[in-house]
Amino acid sequence: MTTRSMKAGMTIAVLGATGMVGSRVIDEAGARGHQVLALSRKPPSQGPNVMPIAVDANDPSALREALTGAAADAVVLTVRTLPVDQELLVGVTRTVLDVAARLGIRVLVVGGAGALRSPDDPDLLVADDPAYVPAEWRAVAAAGTAQLRTCEAHSDADWVYLSPPALLEPGDRTGRYRRGTDTPLTGADGRSRISAEDLAVAVLDELESSGPESRSHPVRRIRHFTVVHCDMSSASAVRHAVGRGCAPGR
Repeated sequence: MTTRSMKAGMTIAVLGATGMVGSRVIDEAGARGHQVLALSRKPPSQGPNVMPIAVDANDPSALREALTGAAADAVVLTVRTLPVDQELLVGVTRTVLDVAARLGIRVLVVGGAGALRSPDDPDLLVADDPAYVPAEWRAVAAAGTAQLRTCEAHSDADWVYLSPPALLEPGDRTGRYRRGTDTPLTGADGRSRISAEDLAVAVLDELESSGPESRSHPVRRIRHFTVVHCDMSSASAVRHAVGRGCAPGR
């Protein structure tokens, strides 16, 4: 399988286009000059650089048909289910990976924080650590973990899984964040959070910077990563953030 190179001027399919994360990814991608295919049961109206495509993620055949005809360079999967439906989430993820593997396009899955490793015990996932996930959120966290396991089991697809921090909500686009691997991060204020707008910045940065040369490099090849808000509100915060790898998005 030959995977297409990620570069400026891509065509990006966003599944879950009307959700909190999906809608911000569309805005960020469009602002950077990419063409966006907005996939949802009730997709947003057509706009500059945005083509709406009506598709029901519950229908695997329709989803396969929509993705096959999309002629995309990458797919961003942002689907979430409320109430949580692990079987549906896993099924949608598997369908997307199957199609992407056949077409040779990359998949970026915006998953869950529960799939990260506990800071207190690297052998324990956040989803299984009651110190971080109370019982009422265990099913949501477990679904995200199952989604990651589905990706890991798909040897043919070219995928990357982005776990947000503990708190993900609408906010400001600062264009800055700190990136880590598979353990939760906290900001200078001790909180594990990021705005949906800055998460979208991280999504596009990943797609734009991950050409074949970086994906084939054994050191750079990271399938699972996380990000956190970077507080740049004071000179001391700037020094702290830069010292810990905080950098502006593109």
